[in-house]
Amino acid sequence: MSDLDNFYTSNLLLNAMSADDLALLRPHLVRVELEREQTLVMANVAITHVYFLEGGIASIISEMDETGPTEVGIFGCEGVSGVSAILGSETSPNKTFMQVDGTTAFCADLAQLRAVMAQSPTLTAVLLKYVQTVLVQLTHSAITNAHHRMEARLARWLLMCHDRVDQDDIALTHRFMSMMITAQRSGVTVTLHILEGVGAIRSTRGLVTILDRDKLEDIAGEAYGAPEAEYRRLIAPFGRSSNL
Repeated sequence: MSDLDNFYTSNLLLNAMSADDLALLRPHLVRVELEREQTLVMANVAITHVYFLEGGIASIISEMDETGPTEVGIFGCEGVSGVSAILGSETSPNKTFMQVDGTTAFCADLAQLRAVMAQSPTLTAVLLKYVQTVLVQLTHSAITNAHHRMEARLARWLLMCHDRVDQDDIALTHRFMSMMITAQRSGVTVTLHILEGVGAIRSTRGLVTILDRDKLEDIAGEAYGAPEAEYRRLIAPFGRSSNL
């Protein structure tokens, strides 16, 4: 029995690869433990490894001197860190770290990943399709933050987090949520109360429980769904929406 026969992962991107491509990449994958708030990509520092998450949620953070940190994107078991490195850049201006849960990931040395990409156009195509879904998510985040009310923005991010965990309880602090929707913590508190008032969630210190996903989707409206649909179109089934 080959090593590939024993290979199992919950990472959707790895599972979307062909058997031949996964066989090329598998010798360079090492399963590692990740802790909450562990940094996967440091801003403006050479990227040496990428991480195919098997759970949890990683945040992509952009930070400016005057405005502070803002979360511009998230990913979990559907993705991989360091998309700028996949595109050929050595660094990223953004930081990526684990926001929710300590879990596992398959870690690959970037130089080895690039060598495999050079051998396989089909593996490269899968990774570039994932980059496309990340770009759609970043674009959609900008549109949402510019045009939608705070309730819709927070509902969207909670739905996105819910898509990436296997339970209804999500460990999220007000600090993280304020970065998620580019709002003051006081605004997050008020918005959480609104979502609680309609029975969509329950919020306690450091924890949000999804009670009624359909209500959250109604509140989010068009703010939620486009990046998830793009992932399903290009890569694999993804998301927990009842409207799939």
